[in-house]
Amino acid sequence: MSTLAHAVHDSTTMLRRNLKHAIRYPAVGFGSAMMPILMLLLFVYAFGDAIGAKVGGGRAGYVDYLTPGVIVMGVAAGSMSTSIAVCSDMTEGIINRFRTLPITRSSFLTGHVVGSVLQTMTCMVLVVGVALAVGFRSGATVLEWLAAAGLLAAIAFAVTWLSVALGLISKTVESASNKPLLIQFLPFLGSAFVPAGSMSPGLRWFAENQPFTPMTETLRGLLRGTPVGDDGWLSLAWCAGIALVGYGWSRALFNSTAKR
Repeated sequence: MSTLAHAVHDSTTMLRRNLKHAIRYPAVGFGSAMMPILMLLLFVYAFGDAIGAKVGGGRAGYVDYLTPGVIVMGVAAGSMSTSIAVCSDMTEGIINRFRTLPITRSSFLTGHVVGSVLQTMTCMVLVVGVALAVGFRSGATVLEWLAAAGLLAAIAFAVTWLSVALGLISKTVESASNKPLLIQFLPFLGSAFVPAGSMSPGLRWFAENQPFTPMTETLRGLLRGTPVGDDGWLSLAWCAGIALVGYGWSRALFNSTAKR
């Protein structure tokens, strides 16, 4: 068996292990879908008429505006379960058992990342279902829906690698659950709930120059069937940058713990 085939086989084994954990403890994984669903229901039914009058289109128009932002927020929320799972494995001793086995070292990280991305994408299907139930209507074609799914997978992949690093630097599961809060909070300071142009100057500058705003605007354009402009390239650039930083940081942390 070649080195690449061996790595793929080991990563698949780790992926299977993580998926079994997700099935055994569904509340941990699907908890990441609960926050965006609750935020969707809150903003639609409590603030939808007021904010919709400002955004345009009333409550129905605001549902269409809000849904892409809530979906992106849900992808960011999935980072918490990844950080917790990695920290749990690192602190409970199972990693020492893995290191005594003839498996590819990178398979441990790869299994967590791929498993988390699959879990996050499954949760987003649930979020989209709730959005459709409360009135979200998309003007996207099949190709645009596929592009939207690809964008969400890219965001999940990037954020997950960063979450793996946060899990590796955490000493306890409790601290691992707190470190990704900044990632989850960033969509609030973007254009997820209101247009960035409606914010005060300082907050507007931050919203327009942080990664989740172009991601949200790209997804919004794809789901509405409208042009995404430069936001599409900016989103992919942010995803690539975050993924590279998270991957490099995670590998460095994991290799350093192996030498202890």
